[in-house]
Amino acid sequence: MKFRVPWIIALGMLLSLSAAAITNTTTLYLIGDSTMADKPVLPANPERGWGQLLSLYFRESLRVENHAVNGRSAKSFVSEGRWKKIVDRLAPGDYVLIQFGHNDQKDKSPSGGAFGHYKKFLERYVRETRERQAIPILATSVVRRRFDKQGRFFDTLGDYPKVTRQVAQDMQVPLLDLHNQTAGLLEKLGSEKSTMLYNHLGPGEHPEHANGLADDTHFNAVGATRVCDLAADEISIKVPSLATHLRR
Repeated sequence: MKFRVPWIIALGMLLSLSAAAITNTTTLYLIGDSTMADKPVLPANPERGWGQLLSLYFRESLRVENHAVNGRSAKSFVSEGRWKKIVDRLAPGDYVLIQFGHNDQKDKSPSGGAFGHYKKFLERYVRETRERQAIPILATSVVRRRFDKQGRFFDTLGDYPKVTRQVAQDMQVPLLDLHNQTAGLLEKLGSEKSTMLYNHLGPGEHPEHANGLADDTHFNAVGATRVCDLAADEISIKVPSLATHLRR
């Protein structure tokens, strides 16, 4: 099953979402970093997080709340008190979709690394979500756009996707393998065409970026929509109960 929402339509729908959706009782909470986070919907800002558009893929029977924040790691999302605010609101039957990894790579402390703080806090998210009778979902990190001189894609996220898969297996948590899915998408598109997914602008193409822009980590509206397509496909297979809320 494939879900496709043209990005220009998706943007219009995002701007016109009805406040009536707030009355829904089942909630999907998104927690993660800048690749998932909401970004200002302004002409001056071409960047979009994939979680910003995910609500467009669901019917009114589900409310999506995106709590992902730029620059956050699995550890800092807890230490700043952001996780507690969500846990306190979780109701039985709610969902929590967890995607970290990019900023966790910056933790060079003795207890840091993929098998340190990162693994510890992923396990905490799963455990505390289940304590509230809600349903945790893990997602591997979306890839950065990286190609070598021969035009071959290569990954930069090290053991973080591996650890996410390990926690999902050990704790029997549904896994959206967005790392493999986005890597496959970039390999299919190749070095040149894959720029259409990320924040790439030529000189003079955008009034706020006169000298151009080459951001190979964050998505534009096209890229965010394509990641949502992949996430919806994964949900339809890995999380049947959540898939019942998807638009067909």
